[in-house]
Amino acid sequence: MPTVALLGTLDTKGEEYGFLKRRIEETGCGVVVIDVGVLGEPRIAPDIGHAEVAAAVGADIESLRASGARGSVVTTMGRGAGVILARMAAEDLVHAVVGMGGSGGTSVIAGAMHALPIGFPKLIVSTMASGDTRAFVGGTDITLMHSVVDISGLNRILKQVLGNAAASVAAMARAYAGRRAPALGAPVIGATMFGVTSPGVTTARRWLETHGYEVLVFHATGSGGSAMEALMRAGLIFGALDVTTTELVDELVGGVLSAGPGRLETAGALGLPQIVSLGALDIANFGPIDTVPERFRQRNLYVHNPAVTLMRTNHDECARLGEIVAGKLGRARGPVTVFIPRRGFSALGIAGGVFHDPDADGALVGSLIANLDPSIEVVDMDTDVNDPGFATAMAECLDRHYREWTTGPTDGANGRRREAAANDREEALERRSRSAPVGGAGPARVS
Repeated sequence: MPTVALLGTLDTKGEEYGFLKRRIEETGCGVVVIDVGVLGEPRIAPDIGHAEVAAAVGADIESLRASGARGSVVTTMGRGAGVILARMAAEDLVHAVVGMGGSGGTSVIAGAMHALPIGFPKLIVSTMASGDTRAFVGGTDITLMHSVVDISGLNRILKQVLGNAAASVAAMARAYAGRRAPALGAPVIGATMFGVTSPGVTTARRWLETHGYEVLVFHATGSGGSAMEALMRAGLIFGALDVTTTELVDELVGGVLSAGPGRLETAGALGLPQIVSLGALDIANFGPIDTVPERFRQRNLYVHNPAVTLMRTNHDECARLGEIVAGKLGRARGPVTVFIPRRGFSALGIAGGVFHDPDADGALVGSLIANLDPSIEVVDMDTDVNDPGFATAMAECLDRHYREWTTGPTDGANGRRREAAANDREEALERRSRSAPVGGAGPARVS
């Protein structure tokens, strides 16, 4: 029987969870109720109590209550529920998870859901679903449904919303329970793209697809880079075509599309083969022009559309970006090649473009080369990032790295990094096996 995990704070929302449980059961699905509340006793009987949830990560429920540290309590209960959910999902005991809450409840539930693989159905009915949801969703596939009203007592609005949530999660559970893990298919590559790097990334993607790869393209909007790297950690991506590293700019200058300080480190830490370029490192991203910070108002700004304002990075920022890229790639365990497009990092940065600035571009390239580990291969081409020849060269190089990575260490510019390739491949196999319901059994080979 398809079974839904019902996750939430039963001490404060027992009536609402009882209603949702009944509606799910009316669809013919089973329900496992998991309590993550700590303020009091549950108002409906859970199948897995809050003490067991806390104990899953070595915590004591009474100590958590006594601590009064709300932030750490939320984190602990989310982690504990995540451990339990991940185990139950791996054992095919549950096929979807749903919860509801305000900011605190949504944080606990979302934290738990982050322990589940991409593709496992996850739904939260939340008062926070109509605002900035990045803190809850991150790089996962959590589905949020706006509660419209506060989750405080049943009423005609909330009953309709929860009824829809019950029908939705039951349908997802039924579909998920009927899936079978697909056979090992094409090797999966993650690629990053912006509108201003789209022609080049599209050319490279098509080359890779023609040569036996499946390419997942991520919009480099902060959440895109985060999602790509989350899938690497989950064992679902085995190589990176990281053409568009622009999220590093927003992390540096305070733009709106940062992927966090760890961006561009995951593939290297996992030992995955990667191609890295400088796509859109000439661009910082902000919202509407009246939201651009005062300190940047006199800079070279370009209104991309009413909701997005772009800022050209200057000489000093570019020099710092070169150092950042070099430092991150210097810690990579796997094969890596850096591609430098001398005639422009984006469609806006080419000759005649609004962001054409050879001095700033030169500062970035000079800093990158000066600080890059000498063992890392560099391909320096007198073209722009969207040139078909540049794109094809990146794709061919990634193909070479991937073939060598799947067959064993070889000599060459990346030989030192390939010494760890055998262990990295085994670890990748293990990550992939844990995500088997939505992927194959490991890194595939290309013929």
